[in-house]
Amino acid sequence: MITKENDSVRMKGIYEVMKLITFAIPSYNSEKYLCHAVDTILTGGEEVEIIIVNDGSTDATAAIADSYARQYPTIVRAIHKENGGHGSGVNRGLQEATGLYFKVVDSDDWVDEKALAELLATLRGHVSKGLEADLYITNYVYEHVEDNTRAVRRWNRQLPQNRFFGWDEVKGFHFAQIMMMHSLLYRTEAMRASGIVLPEHTFYVDNLYAFQPLPQMRKLYYLDVNLYRYYIGRSDQSITMENVMKRYEQQVRVTRMMFDSFTYAQLHTLPKGLCRYMLHYLGAIMMVTQFSCSGDNLERKEAYEALLAHIKDRDPQMYAYIQRRSLMAVVSWMPWGVRSTTVITGYQALCKIVKLG
Repeated sequence: MITKENDSVRMKGIYEVMKLITFAIPSYNSEKYLCHAVDTILTGGEEVEIIIVNDGSTDATAAIADSYARQYPTIVRAIHKENGGHGSGVNRGLQEATGLYFKVVDSDDWVDEKALAELLATLRGHVSKGLEADLYITNYVYEHVEDNTRAVRRWNRQLPQNRFFGWDEVKGFHFAQIMMMHSLLYRTEAMRASGIVLPEHTFYVDNLYAFQPLPQMRKLYYLDVNLYRYYIGRSDQSITMENVMKRYEQQVRVTRMMFDSFTYAQLHTLPKGLCRYMLHYLGAIMMVTQFSCSGDNLERKEAYEALLAHIKDRDPQMYAYIQRRSLMAVVSWMPWGVRSTTVITGYQALCKIVKLG
């Protein structure tokens, strides 16, 4: 016979072994900074699971991952695989995750320990009452380590704070403002239910990660804490102006996959606030893609025009929205040269704000 007292003990036992958050850390040649990322997450104790995915590194990354797994066998797992790129590491982390929630932390980034403690306390309280959300949203911080400056991305003007809410309560986002991967803590099973599989050997897949699963996330909660710390300062980072333009084909590939995820009509079956946000995201990503293809390089121009042609052929309503009503409408009417100059100037302004280099 199960009494209330016995049932309470049983539930306590289940909770004691529950991992509230799985942190996946895709790692390639990360020996210089992996320890910092792991050490900050370890402050979460037994309520977190850390999966270090060694993506075919040729330096000491594998040894560092194994060392943490030996030292913290109930918290850290080391997975070694052939190189497949960042998306491949995320895919494997999601496949292996046992935590109730799932978050990706890049190996050169880290989390704020106090913010993590507050997030875990919030989750703990919600789980104990069976009230947890599908998606928890927090702030992220661009940390420019060379001069110790930072820029915070927070959502207190768009989202209700410290309570559950739905997409219809989400206010409009402005300009290129979007909630990147760094802000999102997905419920693991809802993330899997979205069917997301990121492409391998491709940069900029974080946009797919922050976009495609959203319709599965119906119950939201915004905690106004600066959890994720995004390292800025390396010349080889994918978001620098030089690298975005050099890797324009990969940007185009990811953008095409985002547009292929949903039609304009499908988005309009979603809650109004979610539909509005996802269309806004597509307009913003088109602006970034326009930047990556800008300039006098004929191949880049042709790649962008081929993307537009694909969108138009697949979904004329979406094409009309992008050209006439989205953020892209600001420049879509301009001649190519003027448009290129305009979006490059805009990206340069963003670089100055967050010091992308």
